Amino acid sequence: MAHRRVKEIDFVGRSAYLEQRARPPAAQLCTLTLDDPRSPAGVSRYMLGREPILTPEGAPIVDARGRRSFVTSAGSGPSLGRHLLMAYLPPEYAAVGRRLAVEYFADRYPVTVAVVGNRPLFDSANERVRA
Repeated sequence: MAHRRVKEIDFVGRSAYLEQRARPPAAQLCTLTLDDPRSPAGVSRYMLGREPILTPEGAPIVDARGRRSFVTSAGSGPSLGRHLLMAYLPPEYAAVGRRLAVEYFADRYPVTVAVVGNRPLFDSANERVRA
């Protein structure tokens, strides 16, 4: 990841910022896709946010600072035909194609990491922009 330059002039918090920036991230923003929205009863469910992200076996995912991973936001991606979830994941789980689970109303639903970072999932090259 390329870092932006930091101005040379001193400012309040500069040393703390530089120290924090030198460390690897404890979690990375990821976009996940809901692979199958059907509950065990056959009802389609769509997460809205604050649901825990788990391993496929159901274990909680915790970053280096002891924070659990949760869905931060969710919504429909009609152009992709998928329901999309955003979450911060520890680097060891933040890999495109990684299969995980999300817990919703005590059931686990399969999800896949589609993007690591802030790149858009649909039209990431802006080829669909009209003049």
